[in-house]
Amino acid sequence: MTVLSPEMKALGVETVGMTKRFGGFTALSDVSIKVAPGSFHALLGENGAGKSTLVKCIMGFYTPTEGSVVVGAREVDIPDPRTAHAMGLGMVYQHFTLVPSLTAAENLVISREDAPKIIDWRRERRDLEQFMDTMPFKAPLNVPVMRLSAGERQKLEILKQLYLGRRFLILDEPTSVLTPSEADEVLGVVRGLTEAGEISVLMISHKFREVTAFADEVSVLRRGVKTGGGLVKDLTHADMAEMMVGAETLAKPAARTGAPGEVVLRVEGVRATDASGLRQIEVDGFEVRAGEIVGIAGVSGNGQSEFMEILTQQRPCEAGQIKVHGVPYHATREEQRRLKVRYLPEEPLKNACAPKMSVAENISFRSFDVNGKGTRRWLDGAGMTRLGADLVKAFKVKTASLDSPIESLSGGNVQRAVLSRELSGEVDLLIISNPCFGLDFTAVAEIRQRIMAARNGGAAVLLMSEDLDEILELSDRILVMSEGRFGYEVAAEHADVAEIGRHMAGHD
Repeated sequence: MTVLSPEMKALGVETVGMTKRFGGFTALSDVSIKVAPGSFHALLGENGAGKSTLVKCIMGFYTPTEGSVVVGAREVDIPDPRTAHAMGLGMVYQHFTLVPSLTAAENLVISREDAPKIIDWRRERRDLEQFMDTMPFKAPLNVPVMRLSAGERQKLEILKQLYLGRRFLILDEPTSVLTPSEADEVLGVVRGLTEAGEISVLMISHKFREVTAFADEVSVLRRGVKTGGGLVKDLTHADMAEMMVGAETLAKPAARTGAPGEVVLRVEGVRATDASGLRQIEVDGFEVRAGEIVGIAGVSGNGQSEFMEILTQQRPCEAGQIKVHGVPYHATREEQRRLKVRYLPEEPLKNACAPKMSVAENISFRSFDVNGKGTRRWLDGAGMTRLGADLVKAFKVKTASLDSPIESLSGGNVQRAVLSRELSGEVDLLIISNPCFGLDFTAVAEIRQRIMAARNGGAAVLLMSEDLDEILELSDRILVMSEGRFGYEVAAEHADVAEIGRHMAGHD
């Protein structure tokens, strides 16, 4: 336990009987969590468990229906985020909030509420250097943020909160875009700050290893209720998982069967410009065979998103060719159907759905205009409803109704709905990007089982993911993408996490 001292700056924060209702829906019910001053507290729970609602109540984004927040042993009213900030509460979000084109120094100064209209940069840089001298870690102040590594950006996000005087930090999935070594470095820094009494931390995470390695205590939510918690040293990963999912039986990954067959996907000499317009995506030779999963690991921003866009023909190629079953492929709807190519893109609600259309309509997108013989037909409302009902049941999609807008579903259930559409019928090639990003424990297990089952059924699977654990669990072969190129390849059975992490960070 942290020993309190008169010099301790860290704030203790507590929720007491926190309840939050949205109409007839109770998102949080009587949740009490105590984060002691100078402690590192982890918050676990499935998607939709109430974690985001809880921290939004703490930070003043929501007003609790019942219950209260205690800051520094005093019950307080937090009507908005500005009030939370004034009390010393801060939040580091899942995605970076820094302005990429500005330097670290410029980002820090403009983040202040009292930033002058005319900035004396000589004085500000002198003050910033004095501030940095008091910090246990450094960040390059005069380099544009776009040129910093993901780990440096995450540390700068934390530095910004300390610069603004925050003494209690909420970290929302802080390592989701970091390599394993960067994640350990950043969380090690945070751990050091709590041990020094500078800050208290509440970290939302799905990664048991990080919780065990860095947190003092853990609290677990399920369906809006606190189901357990305690000192991390007294809990196993199995204990935490049981608190998260209760008596529900998790889907187990399908056994890996069969051997790779013929080449299904081949990419030859592809060149394209990345999203910034400043860098080339260069794929000289790449293939995926039937009955294998090829995993592409890489930190966010290294070309994986653009490669997905190239394969779906959403990003034009300046050179090279894509072939499926030896035939040039341009991702037309007719080609997708004929060559049995399916996709699960990142953020499927945004990239693979019509959000305001119904669950049944979204599930029918692939087949609504053809009959069983592959020829066109008039829209068949009853047929779409039957198909939707069958796939919702088979893939355990939780929805109030087949007529509900798909945007009303949780993230995990949107994924299940899209998977049900993409995996129905024969599949020869399945291209997936970050299929489990931000999803709960149960949804992750079920989706990974479906992916493995497709592979065992003979499909060629290309898996792009920023979650190295996911890559290691599912892949037969692993490639690392860095700076728009594939620079490292290894059979999954011979994979070394440290070596993969080194290449993810761009060290050849």
